[in-house]
Amino acid sequence: QVQLVESGGGLVQPGGSLRLSCAASGSIFSINAMGWYRRAPGKERELVATITSDANTNYADSVKGRFTISRDAAKNTVYLQMNSLKPEDTAVYHCNTRARLRRFGQVDTYWGQGTQVTVSS
Repeated sequence: QVQLVESGGGLVQPGGSLRLSCAASGSIFSINAMGWYRRAPGKERELVATITSDANTNYADSVKGRFTISRDAAKNTVYLQMNSLKPEDTAVYHCNTRARLRRFGQVDTYWGQGTQVTVSS
């Protein structure tokens, strides 16, 4: 099984920065991609950023130029550097991975429990 544990959330003022980390552990044959999603109160979960095994990245328009996703493949860890934070960034941030547990197994999606990010004065 795959476990994803996020860390790095907290309370920051507008304009501040946070770096989120997510470490994947367990029996993993391969990881196709890792990413960050967020869910704000009263809103649907939305994609924030993803990074594939060949290092292609994708960002929501709302975070382009402010957030940077990166990955340490050897550690199965993905990071999200968040700068110039805005109140509308307040949400629970979840990491996920698309991964195979076995060579000929299915590619499934796994989710972390989430870490709270609050941007407020």
